[in-house]
Amino acid sequence: MSIEIKMPALSPTMEEGTLAKWLVKEGDTVKSGDIMAEIETDKATMEFEAVDEGVIAKILVTEGSDNVKVGTAIAILAEEGEDPASVTAGGAAKAETPKPADPMPTDPADPNRTGSEGKPAPRTLEQAEDHGRPADAGAAAAPTASTSGDRVKASPLARRIAAQKGLDLGAVAGSGPNGRIVKTDVENAKPGAPAAATAAAPAEPSAAAAPAAAAKPAAIPDIPHETAKLSNMRKTIARRLTESKQQVPHIYLTVDVRLDALLKLRGDLNASLESRGVKLSVNDMLVKALAVSLMAVPKCNVMFTPDQLVTFKRADISVAVSTPSGLITPIVKEADTKSLSVISTEVKDLAGRARDNKLKPEEFQGGTASISNMGMFGIKQFEAVINPPQGMILAIGAGEKRPYIVDGELGVATVMSATGSFDHRAIDGADGAELMKVFKELVERPLGMLA
Repeated sequence: MSIEIKMPALSPTMEEGTLAKWLVKEGDTVKSGDIMAEIETDKATMEFEAVDEGVIAKILVTEGSDNVKVGTAIAILAEEGEDPASVTAGGAAKAETPKPADPMPTDPADPNRTGSEGKPAPRTLEQAEDHGRPADAGAAAAPTASTSGDRVKASPLARRIAAQKGLDLGAVAGSGPNGRIVKTDVENAKPGAPAAATAAAPAEPSAAAAPAAAAKPAAIPDIPHETAKLSNMRKTIARRLTESKQQVPHIYLTVDVRLDALLKLRGDLNASLESRGVKLSVNDMLVKALAVSLMAVPKCNVMFTPDQLVTFKRADISVAVSTPSGLITPIVKEADTKSLSVISTEVKDLAGRARDNKLKPEEFQGGTASISNMGMFGIKQFEAVINPPQGMILAIGAGEKRPYIVDGELGVATVMSATGSFDHRAIDGADGAELMKVFKELVERPLGMLA
């Protein structure tokens, strides 16, 4: 039975995507794990792999098509033993026309009788996808789940990896079409972990939480102008930041931080790392300082959900990177335990691939807190918008020479302003203030973050 290949949700926030490039053509044979297409999501251009084996019978969405909704059929896969030429655009094989030995004649007394009564009803697409499992003809179609009875929907590759890791596939949530478990699901799952633990973020707000009526777009003034279509990334940035400001009560706390000691340490470290081709930036050191601060004040290393407060046991720092398409936040994982040289190398690699739209989902999904540095633009101070479901973000301003009290006397020092934005549902003002205090102390006495 032929299988519909649907536009996948390659990130938690993806609602539609652009089919940037097909890497297969009609008639090609694919197996589980083969890369079939490049898809531009709301965050990056990502590779889409096959989860079933078969022959590409039809390509339904052409290269370059944008605004393709998640769940839309983009191709039809003919399974083993099925003639690809018999597959129609609707996904079902063309029915062979039988040669009736003795066709039933039309009854002139009953003009509605045509001789076709008793023919089986055609199979629905949902039945085709379920590989022939019977459906309840009297019931409405139920939402597709990753399991049916004792049968778990999983790609052959996912099953092999699960067997090697000793995973129970019944406890793994599938992110593939119709809830199918794919390679990345089992690679990211932990043995014995319940299915609910695989969710990286809370579900998107329900439609009931949306405004009753969408705001009418403003009329464009009669002034010479040009327009550009919004990219998937820009649409997602607009939606998520609007939701953040509407739903997350922000509290802002600012401290002035003296940078002289950190700048001196950076110069000494760069001199010693020059032979290894590593050059630390101030931002690399601030990423480390924030991570260490979060571990010292765990009440700020949290995520708020409607019925629980999640406290993380490590500090994964999302670093804001500006790209031609918009802002993206690749993650330095376990930044609290990594050396400055490793953090520097990772940030440069992640930022470069972010600008080329080559990040993998696990490299920008998650994170326990964020840092955004606009000091290189000369911005003295700003308040950043929290990136849900994280509990805080640190905004870094420019380091500049300012009048400052040094050793009890008025002098001149290099000072920057750092502003923490905290989710007040999860983090009290006093706890946020403690985090900012620890961060200031670490930057002003930077050897403490290396201990």
